[in-house]
Amino acid sequence: MSTRAELRRMRRIDRWLEIILPRLVRRVVNGEASQPGWLPRRWVTLVSGDVDLVAGVGAVWLVWRPGSARAETHTALIERCGEKWRCTGRGSASGGDLPAERLAVGQPGQVGMIELGGGAGCLSYAYRLRHRHPDFIGMGSWVGSSELRVAAEVDHLLLGDRRVEVTGHGWLIVVWKSPSTGHGGIRPLLVAVGGDGSELSRIGPHDSMDSYTWAELSGQVEWKL
Repeated sequence: MSTRAELRRMRRIDRWLEIILPRLVRRVVNGEASQPGWLPRRWVTLVSGDVDLVAGVGAVWLVWRPGSARAETHTALIERCGEKWRCTGRGSASGGDLPAERLAVGQPGQVGMIELGGGAGCLSYAYRLRHRHPDFIGMGSWVGSSELRVAAEVDHLLLGDRRVEVTGHGWLIVVWKSPSTGHGGIRPLLVAVGGDGSELSRIGPHDSMDSYTWAELSGQVEWKL
């Protein structure tokens, strides 16, 4: 059970996020996913932001007090509801130390070309508004996000038919929309593309490891035999 001090701290962070998030959402929607000058990194770091203007969905990844013992990771899903963008889902977890630069594949801490981290999702709020199904999750559209760590060899990602640029440090959040299965959504195919346009690796909708990692593991098994 949380102590009173912890509850006060959580409420304080929520109040600050209610102020900060709308401004960050506007930046991400306008194509500015870098750290804003008015927000000190030691206080809140904008790790990554992604938006799919065609689907009308986006996601933001923040770390509160990075590097401290009380660091927290916060993610937010956003949707275009009518003419306005609004936050329709949030998640948080303890911790949030991030490296300053990308690692080459095979180095400690970077096994594959694409590595899956956490994820979040919810039934589309915009869908519920249009169809007046506020609580029924067995139908409609699902909005999901996935946190990724990408190797230095990767130039960009393809998420379904959408191109996603890779951040300098290699940590990014990608947002996607799919029909709801009743238990969530289906993540699109993720493909890692090199600087020469060649495919380096991929992760299917139901995979937990990319094809590069699977190939490496298969090679190790054959060598041991």
